[in-house]
Parts: sequence; structure tokens; C-alpha cells
Amino acid sequence: MVTGIAVVSVPVTDVDRAKRFYIEVLGLAEIADTAISEGMRWVQLGPDDGGASITLTTWFPTMIAGSLRGLVLRVGDVAQAAERLSAKSIPFPNGIERAPWGRFLQIEDPDGNGLILQEPAVPNPATI
Repeated sequence: MVTGIAVVSVPVTDVDRAKRFYIEVLGLAEIADTAISEGMRWVQLGPDDGGASITLTTWFPTMIAGSLRGLVLRVGDVAQAAERLSAKSIPFPNGIERAPWGRFLQIEDPDGNGLILQEPAVPNPATI
């Protein structure tokens, strides 16, 4: 059965604009940028340390750009992420939020896809 998550498709209107956002603002690394056919590219991005990645897609007619919600991207320090976003004029209207699973920010990419930048909660050693 399933042994991991390989790639999550993110529907966008402009691959180059989205690629710049995910690399320059969020800090993902380019894994691949390959022409598939006329007007279609496989653009795959991911964290430097591996794990699941994303691909920026324009060719799925049922995946409308801006329709993705709840893609959770892990960050090491959500306060540092907030500073970086503020410096790049990326809004996060709810500020830093807290939940049992960690602190997080809610943002949107240039197409309006809803992303969550999450700093996982540190387990309490007394409960392990």
C-alpha cells in the first residue's frame, strides 16, 4: 500500500510567477523544470531536505487555479516566517495562530491557493 506522499499538484495560471513565489518567498528548491509538450512543463519544487514535493500545474481542466486549500508546509520557526513574509509584503491577516498541533500562518499564493505554514508543536517530555 501507500508508503509516502510523493507529489502534490498545485493548480496555477502562470507557472513562472508561481515558481518565483514558491522559491523566492517560501524558500522551496527547484527539483525539475522540464518541457513535457508544447505549452506544458513539469515544474517540481520541494524542501532542501527532501520529502514530499509540489508540482505547479496548468493542464488539469478540473483543477482550477486558486482552488487548492489546506496545503500545510512545515517551517522551523513561524515567527521568522512571519518576518520574511512581512518583508515581502505577503499578508497573513490572522497573524500567528496556535493549535494543539503547533503555531501556524495562513497565506495565499499569487493564484489564491490557500497555504498553511506550520511550526509543529514541541512534544512535552512529561507526556512521552
